[in-house]
Amino acid sequence: MQTNLTPPSVPVRKASPWLEKLGPGVITGAADDDPSGIATYSQAGAAFGYNILWTVLLTYPLMVAIQSISARIGRVSGHGLATNIRRHYPVWLLYSAVILLLVANTINIAADLTAMGAAVNLIVGGPTRLCTVGLAVFSLVLQVFVPYKVYVRVLKWLTLALFAYVGVVFAVRITWPTVAIRTVLPHLSWSSVYLTTVVAVFGTTISPYLFFWQASEEVEELQAAPDQHALKKAPWQALVNLRRIGSDTRIGMAFSNVIAFFIILTTAATLHAHNVTDIQTSSQAASALKPIAGQFAFLLFSLGVVGTGLLALPVLAGSAAYAMAGAFRWRNSLELEPRLARGFYAIIVLATMVGLALGFTSIEPIKALFWSAVINGVTAVPIIVLMMKMASHKDVMGKLTVSGSLRLVGWLATGVMGVAVAGMLILLAV
Repeated sequence: MQTNLTPPSVPVRKASPWLEKLGPGVITGAADDDPSGIATYSQAGAAFGYNILWTVLLTYPLMVAIQSISARIGRVSGHGLATNIRRHYPVWLLYSAVILLLVANTINIAADLTAMGAAVNLIVGGPTRLCTVGLAVFSLVLQVFVPYKVYVRVLKWLTLALFAYVGVVFAVRITWPTVAIRTVLPHLSWSSVYLTTVVAVFGTTISPYLFFWQASEEVEELQAAPDQHALKKAPWQALVNLRRIGSDTRIGMAFSNVIAFFIILTTAATLHAHNVTDIQTSSQAASALKPIAGQFAFLLFSLGVVGTGLLALPVLAGSAAYAMAGAFRWRNSLELEPRLARGFYAIIVLATMVGLALGFTSIEPIKALFWSAVINGVTAVPIIVLMMKMASHKDVMGKLTVSGSLRLVGWLATGVMGVAVAGMLILLAV
């Protein structure tokens, strides 16, 4: 296979609208604040108030580094994470990562669908289960039958739903000087509950499914542009693409972390301040807000759950499908018709339908949300180690291996996640 392409003579392109320049990074960042993430952030804010806000400041640079690295792996190599693991690492490692991702994502889908159905019920009434089924079917139709080029535009506009959580803050009373002090100088606790909450926040913010999704979406973007090639084979395209990845990811992760900050802030200023410290679901958080912060805050919070759920479902199901397809060498692309990528779309449908079914059993997936976030935090550590190894591997990245500050912060993220997990396990064992 040819590895050195001669730069073709192409006309200078006009600058595209700013929204067109934003893509996988923004969608990934917004999908991070899904209903399960909302539940985790709400629980953190309700339980510990402003003293948990510092976690969002810490996760931002770490999240930017890790997601930038995953995006670079996809764009430079031309393959998603699972395919690269299969090509360069033992098969048991590949299957372990893929199975963990599939199980965690299916539980998240179950929780997200249940939360979305409950939110619709809170707003307009009607049978909750019927609302949940309708949302699942609607999401599947979009994923399976709408081409990627069109669908990605829908996902970009759905990110606006997250501004609902900024709006909620203006409907409640906030003591901003206290917020600023507690964000920078929090009252820390070394209890197992506090550290478990920190790991849950890290896990729902720096989640393995986001790594797989952003790398695969960079491959989708690559395949959707006939004049673009994997950067290790077309290094002259590296400067503009790596700059785009950097800005796209920084904006996307800032978006994600700002919204997470506002969700924690809202529940801290309302629920925690009124001694409501145990929140298990995002819809429960919305209901609890109503008598405290009023109808407007309640509606914004509830609508945000539905909007972010519609954004997150394809990311959860899609990242699992990309991982499975990469592991088993199936054709995979949201741009392909279902008949041309049957295995890929089968995983999307299966993960969504199993998640839907879980919500109708005696198993309470919503209660598992917090621990699902903890599991994500634990499993993220070895997957990040694998990513850092791949990003430094010349067989994967060619001459565009990750170096300098990006590599340093990537390993720092690995260390921070590892220390948090280790501290939690030690305190749980005591």
